Order: sequence, then structure tokens, then C-alpha cells
Amino acid sequence: MKKVVLLMLGLALSLMACTSSQSANEAGELRTVKLPMGYIPNIQYAPFYVAVDKGYFAEEGIAIEFDYSFETDGVALTGAGELPFAVASGEQVLLARSQGLPVVYAFAWYQQFPISIISAPGLNISKPADLRGKKVGLPGLFGANFIGLEALLFAGGVDPSEVTMDAIGFNQVEAFATGTSDIVVGYAANEPIVLASQGVELNELRVADYAQLTANGIVTSEKTITDEPDLVRGMARALAKGIADTIANPEEAYTISLKFVENLKDQDKTVQMQVLNTSIEFWKADRIGFSDPQAWENMNDLLVKMELIPDPIDLSKAFTNEFVP
Repeated sequence: MKKVVLLMLGLALSLMACTSSQSANEAGELRTVKLPMGYIPNIQYAPFYVAVDKGYFAEEGIAIEFDYSFETDGVALTGAGELPFAVASGEQVLLARSQGLPVVYAFAWYQQFPISIISAPGLNISKPADLRGKKVGLPGLFGANFIGLEALLFAGGVDPSEVTMDAIGFNQVEAFATGTSDIVVGYAANEPIVLASQGVELNELRVADYAQLTANGIVTSEKTITDEPDLVRGMARALAKGIADTIANPEEAYTISLKFVENLKDQDKTVQMQVLNTSIEFWKADRIGFSDPQAWENMNDLLVKMELIPDPIDLSKAFTNEFVP
């Protein structure tokens, strides 16, 4: 299992030796920052789109180039110094550091872990312990879906061996809607909303209601923090403004997102607004961008329990709140 989850980090081992620093642009010019997003263009990236459209990144001297390629290993490239930033979740940072990659989580975009367990109403699953003895469909034994499921099981006192994990790929909606899988794992702002819009009845357990874990944010490297702290600070400041504006005015954020998500206009606006508003629930914070130390402790403990890392990671080097506005 460990080899499956950590395989994506292998690229960085060969890149570490050929790290090269990027030269700054001349005064007045925008610095182009290629940003691996980890997913396709989507309304859930609205804060980034708002920050670009309103010129918040430009004010910081940054021009964002969105990279939606699935094959881009953003964490590995960031750790190797090939890219200054990537969008990634907390477990990816700890897994990377366990492999010797000097990545640092510098800005918390999501304040809660956004994974849900979706089940057929007839199963009467109302708490994590009810998953004992059940078969659960998820994309595979990797990523946030896998981490979220195991966190929920541990919270309910269920040993993972008591659950059958069925790797069904990224087709949770179809599998659940057709009855192929009675229980699936997905993102709270995606699969449950899509299924409900199709008239499919379901029960939902949100991981965030049972476990406090570090979710998606902006990851950089120790080298970038040392060499270009103002770049990191500018990135955090611009995104914080984008998140704040999106929370304050979701309708405006949707309109702006139409410019960045090509097929958004062809999709049901009511459903997309529900996706956005559900996402906003996970972004809200008294201090936007702040990374909760307890959430990191919990994630550290979880990965050790899952035997994905041999020992706890030194969290003083894994994340920082130094650049949070």
C-alpha cells in the first residue's frame, strides 16, 4: 500500500540534483508562475479566478498560469525547485517530506477536510461505526478520498481491515446511481451534490464532522521561502483576497468563473452555485489562510497509523503561518 501512495513522489528524487533557481523579472514586469492545480477547470477554483480577474495577483507582480494536467506532479516539482508553488493537501506534504523533499505548506485554502462518505439510505449508516463490515467504493488506495475514509474509520473505532475497499476509479457518481456501489467516497462539494441533482437519495457522512485534518492549500519549498519570501507573501496575500471576495459575493465569483471554465455556462447554474456555496463552507476562517497546528498533528498521527510514513514528521518544518495576511 505504501508503495502505491508514494510512487508519485519518485520523480523528485532525480530532480533534486538539477534544481535551478528562477530569475526574477525586471522591474515592472509580471513574474509568470505556473501553478499545478491537480484537477480540471472548475467552479471550485473560484477564489483563484477572482484574484486573477480583479488584479490581486498582478498587484503582487504575479501572472498565474494554471496547470490542470493530471500527470503534473506538482509537489515533487515544487520540492525539487522546478516550480515555486503547487496546490496540494496536507498529507501530500507529509508524504513528500518523509521522502526527503523540502516542501512547506504556506497557506491553508481549505479549513476543513472536504471528503464525504455517501451511502444508500437503506443501509442506515449514520455514524462511522456503521461502516464496519461494509464494502466501500473509492477511486483507489491513494489521495484524499483514501485518507478521508481511513480517518473516518479510525474516528469510529473501526479497523480498516473490517471494511472492504473497492477501487472503482473516478466514477463514484455512476457507480452509486446505478447501484453498483451502495457506499462511495467523494468530495462533499461534488458527488453528493451531483447525485442529489439527479434525484438520487443518499445519506452523507462528512469527514470534517469527525476528524480535523489539514486539507488543500498552497505549497512551496524551503528554498523559495529563503530566496523569495516576498513572492510567497504576495501569493498568499492575493489568494486571501480572492477567497474573501468569493465568500462575500458567490454570485460575482460565479460570473467571473465563466471566463475561466469553458463549459461552465453549459452546466446547470443552480447545481454549480450549490457546489460553490458548499465549497465556501470549507474555506471560511476567522483568519483566511491560517494553518491549524492541531490539524497537522492529527494528520501526522493518521499517516503513521496507516503506515504511510514510518515516523511522525517534524511539523515545525512542514508548515508555516509566517506568510498568512
